[in-house]
Amino acid sequence: MLFIYNLVVLFAAQILKLLAIFSPKMKLFVEGRKSVFPTLKDKIHPEDKVFWFHAASLGEYEQGLPVIEKVKEQFPHHKIVVTFFSPSGYEVRKNNAIADVTVYLPLDSKANAKQFLDLIHPEKVFFIKYEFWPNYLNELKQRTISTYLISGIFREKQVFFKWYGGFYRNALKTFDYFFVQNEKSKILLQSIGFTNVKVSGDTRFDRVVAILEKDNTLDFIEQFKNNQTTIVIGSSWPKDEELLVNFINQAADNVKFIIAPHNIKSEQIQNLQQSITKKAVLYSEKDEILKQVQNDKSISLDTYNVFIIDTIGILTKIYSYADIAYVGGGFGNPGVHNILEPATFGIPIVIGSNYSHFAEATALVGLEGCISIKNQTELNEALSLLLQNEDERYEKGHICSTFVQMNKGATNSILKYIS
Repeated sequence: MLFIYNLVVLFAAQILKLLAIFSPKMKLFVEGRKSVFPTLKDKIHPEDKVFWFHAASLGEYEQGLPVIEKVKEQFPHHKIVVTFFSPSGYEVRKNNAIADVTVYLPLDSKANAKQFLDLIHPEKVFFIKYEFWPNYLNELKQRTISTYLISGIFREKQVFFKWYGGFYRNALKTFDYFFVQNEKSKILLQSIGFTNVKVSGDTRFDRVVAILEKDNTLDFIEQFKNNQTTIVIGSSWPKDEELLVNFINQAADNVKFIIAPHNIKSEQIQNLQQSITKKAVLYSEKDEILKQVQNDKSISLDTYNVFIIDTIGILTKIYSYADIAYVGGGFGNPGVHNILEPATFGIPIVIGSNYSHFAEATALVGLEGCISIKNQTELNEALSLLLQNEDERYEKGHICSTFVQMNKGATNSILKYIS
């Protein structure tokens, strides 16, 4: 089976090169891997002590960040190597300050695994949530390098739990320990013979709790909000925006809206802005407006009703200004985006109907801190209720913040074991 797997990897490598000719994302995927080994040779030396963290994409990196930070704190003389599989993670976090080296993970061939591990010679390895690469894992086991899965989550439909999943079950045998998010994942692993499992919880709770200790001030958002009730729409997709724009256009003028779309391509941003009849301003326009304010006091950000964020990296801070949050993605696949960031600020949340694969969303809908909607009527009713009833906003927001606080602690649970 491993022989067939390696043939597939080699074949995939050639196909990806062809796809890179036509796809900018695939070009990043292919071209970005060409510099991995030279970078590692330059930045990792034979005498270095190294910890390696692997994240599939941005979400997994954010999930593992609390552990990376604690490891960096407890082992200040070790170097941290962070790898990404996808461009959507690497391109956003390639210049992160926590890692000594951040690179793409070379494709999972035997040769790549050997060369990669020869260069970084890690003392401990952490795979975040999922991604199980047989050649890397087999090579780690042969070298007796401690390997952990953190914030892991398993589902019955995964290949490990099928009669034909023996090849991937063997890959799991390379892990020294599994730190999983929930009891169901532990039971599933135990059902196929793994007892080296601990329910540590989800490290994302620790990450969002830490956000509260940071400076989340954004002066331009403060000016725009001007103490008005504000709805922050985060990571919205076109289907979300279709419903939300209808609501925005008929909303009272004393309600402010901040929209941070998932896709910030100029054409989509332009279409969004044109569909809004309220006075809307783009993040990319704010500096020019602020300059004009110095010469004309009648011009101000607070005269706008809608602020469209056509940049990345500031949504978390923006949530701190929200009275109500709408989190997008719930009308598509794989589903709703991260609701824990607004939840940690004690904000009531509205989402679409596709959230069943996300434990935190399922829990908060059940606790009634989060409202799930299926259509325009339900969206209008949910947002109107929260706008008109301050007590309802407070109660649902309190449920959200309490839920986050009660689920923190996964990072310390993991660190106690590996230290």
